[in-house]
Order: sequence, then C-alpha cells, then structure tokens
Amino acid sequence: MLPLVASLLVAPLPAHADELPFRDPDLPRATRIADLLARLTVDEEVSLLHQYQPAIPRLGIGAFKTGTEALHGVAWLGGATVFPQALGLANTWNPDLVERVGAVTGREARGFHAKDPAHNGLNLWAPVVNPLRDPRWGRNEEGYSEDPYLTGRISTAFGHGVQGDHPDYLQAAPTLKHYLAYNVEDDRVTVDSIVPPRILKDYDEAAFRPAISADAATGVMASYNLVNGRPTHVGPELDEVVRSWTDEDLMIVGDAGGASNVAGAQRYHPNRVEGNAAAIRAGLDSFTEDDRNSAPTTASVKAAIDRGLITAADVEDAARHVLSIRFRLGEFDPPGRNPHASTTPDVIDAPEHRQLARQVAAEQVVLLRNDRNTLPLSTADTKEVAVVGQLADTLYEDWYSGTMPYRVTPLQGLAERAAVTSSEGVDHIRLRDLATGKYVTASTSDSGAPLTATEVTPGDASGFDVFDWGEGTVTLRAAANGRTVSLGDGRSLVNNARQPNGWFVQQQFELVALPDGSFVLEYAGNDVTQSWFGRGRYAVVGADGRLTVTAETPAAAAKFGREVVRSGVDSAVQAAKGADAAVVVVGSMPFINGREDDDRETTVLPAGQRAVIDAVREANPRTVVVLESGYPYAGDWDTADLPAVLWTTHAGQETGHAIADVLFGDHNPSARLTQTWYRSDADLPDKLRYDISKSGHTYQYFTGEPLYPFGHGLSYTSFGYSRLRVDRTAVDASGEVRVRVDVTNRGDRAGAEVVRLYSRQPASRARQPLKRLRAFDRVELRPGETKTVQLTVRAADLAFWDVTREKPVVESAPHELAVGPLTRVISVRGETIPPRDLRRVTQAQNFDDYSGVTLVDTTKERGTAVASTAPGQWVSFEDVDLGRSSRSLTARVANPDAPTTVEVRLGGPGGRLAGTLAVPTTADGHSWTAVTAPLLGATGRQDVYLVFTGKARIDNLTVEGSP
Repeated sequence: MLPLVASLLVAPLPAHADELPFRDPDLPRATRIADLLARLTVDEEVSLLHQYQPAIPRLGIGAFKTGTEALHGVAWLGGATVFPQALGLANTWNPDLVERVGAVTGREARGFHAKDPAHNGLNLWAPVVNPLRDPRWGRNEEGYSEDPYLTGRISTAFGHGVQGDHPDYLQAAPTLKHYLAYNVEDDRVTVDSIVPPRILKDYDEAAFRPAISADAATGVMASYNLVNGRPTHVGPELDEVVRSWTDEDLMIVGDAGGASNVAGAQRYHPNRVEGNAAAIRAGLDSFTEDDRNSAPTTASVKAAIDRGLITAADVEDAARHVLSIRFRLGEFDPPGRNPHASTTPDVIDAPEHRQLARQVAAEQVVLLRNDRNTLPLSTADTKEVAVVGQLADTLYEDWYSGTMPYRVTPLQGLAERAAVTSSEGVDHIRLRDLATGKYVTASTSDSGAPLTATEVTPGDASGFDVFDWGEGTVTLRAAANGRTVSLGDGRSLVNNARQPNGWFVQQQFELVALPDGSFVLEYAGNDVTQSWFGRGRYAVVGADGRLTVTAETPAAAAKFGREVVRSGVDSAVQAAKGADAAVVVVGSMPFINGREDDDRETTVLPAGQRAVIDAVREANPRTVVVLESGYPYAGDWDTADLPAVLWTTHAGQETGHAIADVLFGDHNPSARLTQTWYRSDADLPDKLRYDISKSGHTYQYFTGEPLYPFGHGLSYTSFGYSRLRVDRTAVDASGEVRVRVDVTNRGDRAGAEVVRLYSRQPASRARQPLKRLRAFDRVELRPGETKTVQLTVRAADLAFWDVTREKPVVESAPHELAVGPLTRVISVRGETIPPRDLRRVTQAQNFDDYSGVTLVDTTKERGTAVASTAPGQWVSFEDVDLGRSSRSLTARVANPDAPTTVEVRLGGPGGRLAGTLAVPTTADGHSWTAVTAPLLGATGRQDVYLVFTGKARIDNLTVEGSP
C-alpha cells in the first residue's frame, strides 16, 4: 500500500481519464497541454502557479513541487553524492566531465523522487550562472566564472546532463539562477543593480543565454534585487528577452519570497495583489512564497483577476508554461513510456557516482605554485607527512550542499599514502571567570548542554579549541564532546553543533581583548542584525554559573582570563618538525566566510591561519599549502617562501582522496582559475558598481597586476605552443575563422592542457575589453607528444551591443587572436557604426559615457531612464551628426524635486553651451513631460553632453534641425 503522500500524488485515474487526449503521448505536446487546460477551472489553473501545486483528483493529476536544490549534487533530501562546489566544477574547464556530474545529479534526483514523489520534485534549481564579478560576493562558490562564455559552456554541459539524453523526456528540469545582475548579498532585496545596456547585454545576459538557447535549461529564477530601478520579479525581460532565446516553453520561477518583496521591502507596488499581478504580466509563472501555504498567493492572484489587473488568459498562459515542464518530465504518460520513470532510490550514492566524485574532486584542484618541482611528492622519499591546519581533518558542507554519505578528510587521504603526524594548528584554551576564579566547563553529553563557570580546578571538560575564520570571528569547539558552541535557548551557550550551520549561523563569536588584559566573549552570529535580536551581545555568568548572552556592552559583560593550554602554532610546528613534508590545509568555513545573505568584507587569509603557514614553513622547508575555499584569496601570503600551493574548493566526500591523488602525482593537475585572484582588497572596486567596464572588474577590464590571473594553473609537466595559424586572415560578419595551434608536452609526465583562445579588438567606436575568452579545448598529451588543436571563432560572436542603434554589431576592424604566447591578427569585414542621428528618438540610457548618474525605471511596467542625483553629473552622446543646423533639443523628463535645468554642451562636460533645458517639477518620478530648448551653433559632427545642474530624469531626447 502506498503511503498517504504518495497516494495523493499518484491518485487513481477516474473512469476513462486515461483516454483523455492530454494523456495520449502520441499527440503533439501543445495539443495535449491545450486539452488539459481546457478541462481546468480558473481556480485550478491558479493553483498551478505556486511552488506547491495541489493534486486535481477529478482528472487524476497529482501534486507537483518546483524547486529541488542541486547545485553540486542533490541537496537537503538526505545522503547523496556530493561533488565539488560549482566553482570547482568550472575549474576543470571540462564540459564533458561536468555533463557527467549533471547526469548523476539528475539521476539521483529521480531516485529521491521515487522515494517521496510529493516532496522530492524534479524541477531542479540549478545551476547558478551569475558571472562572478566580485569575489566578495557571499555566493561566489555557487557560480562558475567571471567570464560569461565559460559560464555558458559549463552551465550548458551541466544542464544537458541533468536533463538526460532522451529526445522526448526530461530526466529532471534545470532552472538557471538568478536572473539578473545579482552579485551582492548585503541588503540584497533592496540593492538596485545599475547596469548600462551594453554591459547588461554583453555580460550579464550573455551568461544566461547559452544554456537557454541550447535547450539545456527549462527556465530561470528571478533574482532578489532590482535592476535599473525595477524589481526583477516584475521585469518585462522575463517574458520578452529570456523567452526569445528558445522555441521551447520555459517555466520562470520566483525566488523564495521574491514576489512578495515587490510590495514588501521594495515598496514597488502598494500591495501583494498588484505586485503578483505585475509579476504575472512580466512573465513569472511560479511563485515561491509562504513555504507550503499556497493560499496567500492563490488568493492574491484571484483578486487580481477580479480587479482586472490580469485576465484569465494571463493565468492560463503561466499555467501552460508550468504544465509544459510537467509534460516533458513524463508525468501524464502511461507507464513504460518514460525510461527515467523506472529509476529507483538505489542509484543514490552508487559506487560509480563515488568514483566520479573522486575524479572530479581531483580535476578541480588548481596548482597555483610549484617552485623547484616540489610536487609531486614521491613515496620513495616521503615516508612521513605532517598534515596540519584548521581544515586538515574535517570536511565542511555549504548551504546548498547535499549530505555527504561519508567523508574522506585530507588527513585520512594522506594517511593512506604515508605515515602521518597531525595538528589542527588551533589554540586550545581555557576561559576563567575573573569575578569568581572558576573555569568555563562544557558537558560531555553528545547532545551538549549549557556552559557553566563552576569548576575551581580545570579539567579536560574546561578546554576549548579556537578556530580563526578571519574578521575577528572564531568558533569554539568544546573538548568535552567535540561539539561547537552555539547560542541556545534562553540565550545560553551550548556545546551542541557538529559544525557551524543554519540560516542564522549561531556558532560565531569574538574574543574581545580589553586594555587590562582580560577578555569578553561577544556573540557574532549573523542574527544580531535582526530587529528582533535585541541589544544583548556579550556573555555574562549568572548566579548559577550559566553563561548567557545578555549584556549590551563590554563593560556589563563577564571578564574572562584566556589561558592558552596548547598553542596552535607550536603544535603545528611540533608535528611538522622531522616530517619528510608538511601539508598545511587552511581556508574557509562555508557558513561563516560568506554565503547566501552574507557577503565577505575581505578576501584576506585569516591571520591565525597565516601564522600557522609561516611557522610550519620555518620548521619544514618542504611545506605545501592547500587552500580550501569557495572564493579567491588576496593578501601577501603568497610572497612567503612557499614551495608549493594548491587550491581546492570544498570538494565533497572525496576531498581527501583527491588532494592525496594530486600531491602524490596520481593525478597531474590540469585545473585553471575561472576568476581573477587580486593581490589586495584595495584592487577591488565598489562592489555595487555593476558596470565592469567603468569599475575595472574582471580580467576583461582590470588593469592592475593580479596575484593569479584568470586561467592560471600549473601542471607537473610543461607545454609548448607553436605554429599558430588561421584558415583565413579576413572574414565576413557571417563567417568564421578556424584557428589551429600545435601543443607539445615538453615534460616527462602525461598531462592535460587547457588551450584558450582570446580576442582583442584594439580599434572600435566603443570601449572594448582588454581581452575576451572566445574558445577553449582541453587536450591530453603523452610525454613528448604534439597535437594540433583546432578552435573556431564565429565572427558573429565578436559582436557587441551598439547603443546607437540598439542592436548587436560586428564592426569592421582588426582583431588580435591569442593562444598561449602566440598571436595572429585577422581582419573582420563587418560594418562601420555611422554617426549618431539624434533626430530619431534616442533613449537617454543609450549614452556613450557618463559621470555620476544612475538608471531608473521609466514606468512600473517597462523602460529605463537616466537620473541625476547631484549637480554636475552628465551623460554623453559621441560622434553625433548635427547636420547643417540643429535648432532645438526636446527631452522627455520627469522631476519630483525642485525645478532645475539640464545644459546641452558640445565637446565635453565643460564645453561650449549650446542650449539649456528647463526641467519643471512633475507629480512624481514616473510623470513625464516634454521640454524643449533652442540650440545655438549646434552643427557638424560633435560630442553632445547633457550636464545636470540638479536632480532630474530624462527618458529620451530628439534633436530637430536640418540634415
């Protein structure tokens, strides 16, 4: 007998229901969907628009849930194969391997679905394709690359794997996250990403388009932020842009609470009814709101219909998109038709999946440095290895990680190769309440208990290990039971956590030194910023000795003596002395060092971890550093005399085996960085600047010297490049160039090289990137072997968004193609962008350059306008043909502030004044009116500047005059 939830999902068909046309797999899908929609009531169609779609028993239709997390393996449903973080998958530069990972992820999703169809859905919310514009982004680990082309290649591979290779049926349905221009967690719901049209098209959209165009994804998720003044959940681009990339139906989903934010924190619409109606009009099909309670969403949608804000046809259109995915998953087909439907839970954590996890974990390890061929280690002369550092004998899961079915730590992996000594390199301390002289003691119970300061004589239960995660944040692990101290009920401190975890990570503390040499214990969980948390942040010792976090100031807190029982640095040095090699494993804690809803303030390696590296290097000249994190590290740690440095993401259950495989040479590193590693946080621009061409973000526009550049990665062998040739030196805009290069393995080990082709356009009407990745291939070579690698560049892919005519354009220009150290120049025969014609209505956002202005919404529904926020800001329109005489300029303006003016200047922001627009006060920022200014001396080809003398908005402009 089926359990209740399953029986609700697979409700028996009513009599003759199996004969209805929508259940006939031989009919066209569109016909079947139309038939089903015709049988549904409006209320039933509305019910399909929530994440938790109820069953419709009268038609034998089961329940359906959107949204199973599957970023690097299936998450949150129980033990499953855990692959390296998404950033690590991209480090492989191996789309074929990533496709295999996607296939396993989709297969295990089917296995979980078979266990509990009602709650383990087949619509997967992965992959994340937001370009990794800034490494301080808390969700950096979730993305693939700062480059949109590489992101597109990897996401397409993962998506194809998830979907499976059947021509008619989806194994699972991947959804791309998060559309669009989303790279900031701090105040993410109200962050307004200001992105000029060209960056929006050529960078942000360019990362999403490939997987959709290749039918490797079945939809996108709207992001939390606003873009150019409008919440993405009500942005018309969902329907008008994203859906234009494919002929397949897409299901566009909201992020959790994202649609209600429109009327909530974003205050964009006055109430939920209007906000949800706007989202449906914009193209949103599925609302992720109120967890399993669909009632508020369905009620608001029905109210929107009643008020005429949307029509029943709008709801039917959204329901059609939802049903299209359910049909492709085979839900309405007879048994035996869909081969994926026979998948059982036995596939979860299958032996071949474990083997793939180990392979991928090894392939994503980047060899950053290898002076004097320190690596690989040899079993002949490496009999004893010291494995030290905070991450030496632990593996951490991240917010979107699955539950590892087993864990091979670096220490365990290396112990299979050599004798090991070990130390976590953390201080072991005792805390003594200076008011009473008694020591803080933890429970030996596996489940922990509140900490108390009651022991006069310290024992083993009085010890705590202090883990340094940077920015002053530490975690405290109780020696009494090996559990991490957390904030518990009643604000008591409890030693109960296996690892820092939770939406609010309540295992974070700071040991604050006072001038008198004492310490106070400050709670630093990320819930302290919530209004409900209150002001108490410091630990006190009650009359019963119990520690609670209730003091509002350090002065009111308990003062503790911090007694170091064992120095972490000293213990690490002791372990490293005399070992044949020392491996220092340091890095991040994924729940602390930035994640969803929590950006990093710095990318510098924590000082406590750096101290261990320096001391171990001093004690053992054969020191190898293994960095384990989901983001790049900056700082001066690399200037130390470190023979070898590896970097791995948090790579899942097989991390320890993978590190050992690389260190001992069973795997020759071939991974490459997909993101720039900056030397200093000072090299990073303001993280809110989304215009990478102005800010200097990413390898495309960064002019400084990086710590490690995009694409960096070493091998245990060396590769030589020769005979770069092209099959043509000139190409039309519709043509392509085949580039061939000979790559030789010059070493004595087999290895794989990632051959990358970049282009640069040195002459252009618009500012061009310093270089841009156009193609790559991964080639495996035996020692001494040479292979010819062919890479193809389509001239159309060299196009960029032309703001003067609002379309992509391939310019007539030379292009420098670079592969390795070799370059060739080709001539592209495209078109010459003509002078601007401002006699046509020109959107103000299509400026060529700007200073200080921002972009805003023209109306609540659509459009983008320019807004000034202070006097002296400007926008420019370059190379404008003003003809023999331009008599006037008319602009569509709005201005909720005091009357102001906009100066029309020629040649520069301080150039000759040709006219002045008087901008009146309007009702609000969406109330537009036309104003006109006469122009004097505006002739010929000129750069036209609009200089604001106060706050104002301009939607468009037109010049009147003689050609």
